Amino acid sequence: MKASETKLLDLLAKGSQFVIPIYQRTYSWTQSECAQLWDDIVRAGTDDSLNAHFIGSIVHVEKGLSNLTAQEPNLVIDGQQRLTTVTLLVAALAEALGRLPEQDREPLDGFSPKKLRNRYLVNNDEEDDRYFKLLLSQTDRDTLKAIVDGAQLPKHCSERIESNLAFFRGRLGTPGTDHGTICRGLAKLVVVDIRLDRSQDNPQLIFESMNSTGRKLSQADLIRNFVLMGLEPSTQERFYAQYWRPMESDFGQAAYEAQFDDFVRHYLTVVTGDIPRLGDIYEAFKAYARAATSDTGSVEPLLSQLRDYSGRYCAVALGQEKNKRLAAAFQDLREIKADVVYPFLLEVYTDYELGTLTTEEVADIVDLVTSYIFRRAVCRVPTNSLNRTFATFAKTLRKERYLDSVKAHFLSMKSYRAFPTDFEFVDALKTTDLYHFKRRSYFLRRLENHNRKEHVTIEDYTIEHILPQNENLSQEWRDALGDNWSEIQARYLHTLGNLTLTGYNSEYSDHPFTVKRDMDGGFKHSPLRLNQGLGQLDTWNADTIQSRATRLADAALDIWQMPELPSQVMAQFQEPRAETAFSIEDHPNLLPPARRALFDKFRSEVLALDPTVTEQFLKLYVAYKVETNFVDVVPQVARLRLSLNLPFESLHDERDIAWDVTGRGHWGNGNVEVGLDESSDFTYVMGLVRQAYEYQIAE
Repeated sequence: MKASETKLLDLLAKGSQFVIPIYQRTYSWTQSECAQLWDDIVRAGTDDSLNAHFIGSIVHVEKGLSNLTAQEPNLVIDGQQRLTTVTLLVAALAEALGRLPEQDREPLDGFSPKKLRNRYLVNNDEEDDRYFKLLLSQTDRDTLKAIVDGAQLPKHCSERIESNLAFFRGRLGTPGTDHGTICRGLAKLVVVDIRLDRSQDNPQLIFESMNSTGRKLSQADLIRNFVLMGLEPSTQERFYAQYWRPMESDFGQAAYEAQFDDFVRHYLTVVTGDIPRLGDIYEAFKAYARAATSDTGSVEPLLSQLRDYSGRYCAVALGQEKNKRLAAAFQDLREIKADVVYPFLLEVYTDYELGTLTTEEVADIVDLVTSYIFRRAVCRVPTNSLNRTFATFAKTLRKERYLDSVKAHFLSMKSYRAFPTDFEFVDALKTTDLYHFKRRSYFLRRLENHNRKEHVTIEDYTIEHILPQNENLSQEWRDALGDNWSEIQARYLHTLGNLTLTGYNSEYSDHPFTVKRDMDGGFKHSPLRLNQGLGQLDTWNADTIQSRATRLADAALDIWQMPELPSQVMAQFQEPRAETAFSIEDHPNLLPPARRALFDKFRSEVLALDPTVTEQFLKLYVAYKVETNFVDVVPQVARLRLSLNLPFESLHDERDIAWDVTGRGHWGNGNVEVGLDESSDFTYVMGLVRQAYEYQIAE
């Protein structure tokens, strides 16, 4: 590697051509970054005391480390955004100067339209693609070539390039703009020119270590570069065209930028069984990729697998499913924003493609998942365990009896993971505040349209409180509600029984119930199912609110159903727990009376954390787990050594009694250890254990 400080225009002038490799992301600077660069150029051009303005680095790979005199392209590893933006500005400046009178076309020596083009935009002695100083990738390439050529932009041009060129054209055409200032500012732009030798330097490692200015690369950008960067150009082109480009196209530009990182996280959860942290997706992918390619050394099977899973993700999460029944089921799932279930559903969809599941079975599974998530939301069950629940869901299934196995697993989950019962669901629906419920639009849409062939678009309606929200109720309303009208209003105002849909919200206002019922567009004439029965009522009070809530809640049971299995079928899935080969008798350090009493107290407290916590005696330690171990007890002569399964930096230990064993060999699972003996502060140590338990549940 050779690095030197260089004026950016000199770098463009001396280099025959800079090429953006196919694996690089497309041009992404917005007008905000362009405006910042423009301001920096103007500042540098007007300040005579400023000799240079540093704008970052340009990292490129060349065949050798000679000076930039040989006519060979340089592959840009980092700096595409700056090179492209300055090229757009130079092109716009050449246009603007070309429209001036002859005597004004070179405001600074070397900055005439002809010199700008021949030095920084084109190679006059070359033809075809080698004619251009900068060659971008994908859609960006043809757009920039047309701009430099002065030709019409392609039909599907790069919106970012077109927009930013228009920005610079606008600034240069603004009355009062001093073109000489812009030329002087451009001449002062300085970069660190970092040239790599392909035979000696590792572009990927250098690329990862760069901390240049500009738009931060996403995890997906890093993954694409990791997969393609080290390959021969022809292989890069083929793999990109065959695998990566179709993924980008399936996602679409907006979804690719917003959701591809999430997809890769779900994909890694499926193929590894572990959930990567949001900031560690790239590192997790590298570890998986190296393991997956260790035998063959070929990255193509990995790319093929990633491509297959991206297609499944687009069907499930991005509305690209073609089958109407499945598309409707996936739409419901997206509306309740249940992306934690995607690892499980990616496995389900894979089995569907393999023919293990029918369309109707997949739809039934998705409906059960939606019902589970929605019921928990209505019942206000915390969501912090759902990631782990669905990351491990498929491991419990017997795929020869797929649907029954899914139902059995849902029914077998206990405590905080339990499927809310019909009673719990109905009770919550009737009593909870649904007006401020995040999923209320989805709820009302499904309730209104269930088993209805002519669907109602509820976005055309607004939420109506039948009993008004106004604290100063009219005398008619107070008489209808009774002496405790204020208490009734506070209790039932935002509940299911008092909420409906209407297109006449402003007309209804705070009018008495009979006026809302009989007016033009009133409840009596409403075509909505939610308003059925209101036209036959003479009053609106606590009794009628409760009665309507019961009716609607019962209807909800038919939509968000609980799984059902005959007891004899359920029993077939409830395998007895395998007996362990070890017991407390195999741990002599636990047998002395004082130590046994301490251990019994400890195990009692740990098992009381949750009914799903299990205990297993192993040869060298005792394990306590939910899905995975959160604390292990290693019996020693002087103490119980507790191994806590969480990162050391995640533990809050204000007394500093725990120690970090990350990367060290030891019995038990986890990166944290703490001692427990008869003289320890038992309550404090249990607080550390509880943190390990809560960390595992949150994960």
